[in-house]
Amino acid sequence: MKGMLKYKGYVGSVNYSALDNLLYGKVEFIRDLIDYQGKDVDNLKKAFEESIDDYLDSCKHLKKEPDKPFKGSFNVRVGESLHRKACQYAVDNKINLNELVIKATTSYLASHNDLTRNIYINLNKVTEKDTSYIFGKKPSLLKILGSQDTSNESVHFGRC
Repeated sequence: MKGMLKYKGYVGSVNYSALDNLLYGKVEFIRDLIDYQGKDVDNLKKAFEESIDDYLDSCKHLKKEPDKPFKGSFNVRVGESLHRKACQYAVDNKINLNELVIKATTSYLASHNDLTRNIYINLNKVTEKDTSYIFGKKPSLLKILGSQDTSNESVHFGRC
């Protein structure tokens, strides 16, 4: 994560306010709000680290489990048709759906060295031509499963 602050497993954003002439940010990927600000990069970094330490101390004092980023699970909305095909593929290959998603994600990330680009893909509108670009030259999960579903249904990808 380029351009982000990191401390004790937490990741913080860096933003600039021209109106206030200061840098500011917030801890990303957690539900609790932790923000910080500074006049320069060194002050911002110090404020970020102090905010994390204060947050962890407050949680300890309140006997509350601190939020942690990247818990290892997430929801994916793929539509009914792709969900069905993914489940069938997983069953046919004697793996569970989580293993299929892990393999597909690992393959995707391995084929993309430049992860600083933001690529937004509507999986319901990906064509077979798109899958070769998205997943490289190897056969992709999307190509195997097909993805012509145009529904926008919400699916928890951890369950069939």
